[in-house]
Amino acid sequence: MLLTIDIGNTNLTIGLYKDETLDWHWRLATDHNRMPDEYGLQLLGLLTHAGFKASDLQGIVLASVVPPLTGRVIQACSEYLKQEPLVVDAGVKTGIRIRYEDPKSVGADRVCDAAAVMKLHGGPACVVDFGTATTFNAITKEGDYLGGAITAGINLAAEALYTHAAKLPRIDLQRPPSVIGKNTLHAMQSGLLFGYVSMVEGMVTRFRAELGSEMKVVATGGLAEIVAKETSMIQIIAPWLTLDGLRIIWELNQK
Repeated sequence: MLLTIDIGNTNLTIGLYKDETLDWHWRLATDHNRMPDEYGLQLLGLLTHAGFKASDLQGIVLASVVPPLTGRVIQACSEYLKQEPLVVDAGVKTGIRIRYEDPKSVGADRVCDAAAVMKLHGGPACVVDFGTATTFNAITKEGDYLGGAITAGINLAAEALYTHAAKLPRIDLQRPPSVIGKNTLHAMQSGLLFGYVSMVEGMVTRFRAELGSEMKVVATGGLAEIVAKETSMIQIIAPWLTLDGLRIIWELNQK
């Protein structure tokens, strides 16, 4: 079994693979106050829940965009799972050529997404990742990661409206009855959901103009499915794409 861990700003996404099959997956809230012992006990608990123990693990691979937590999770893996994880960072084989001006500044999750898309779907492709930030990532036919675009994620935008507008409530993102909201809740849901759908459609059109008409569009992240239901622009929904990329990168580094 292979344990994959993606440390994001909002969630820890964890997967357990048997060969190429994702048998178990979990999304946990990212907690900046949690100590290595707490992470270790949590990881052990998830393994136990899945019917496994630490000695069943063939390896652990980790990507992180939260530097303060990276060391804590590494320590948790070492002390509780008795393995040092492979960390996706400079010097690790990814199968992707990074063409960013500063390759080290590309988030490890974006590298994993690109590696998974090239292996599973091929390029050229635009990966839209609906996380804390919404990112658009361009991968060429040859497997070059060119860069992309970053904007605030849907939940972040919703929280900003609640925080900075006195009369606007905190809402859950759901499809409203119509685009024209007849009350504040539906108006906010419309603006957030359909507004982001329109942004995705516009950005995909602009990316396709640069990457070519054969460009695939792959959506990932926790809100991928709800957005994809509202547009034909998204061709592939892959909610666990980053975990697949971690597995692929781990395999590349065993050769």
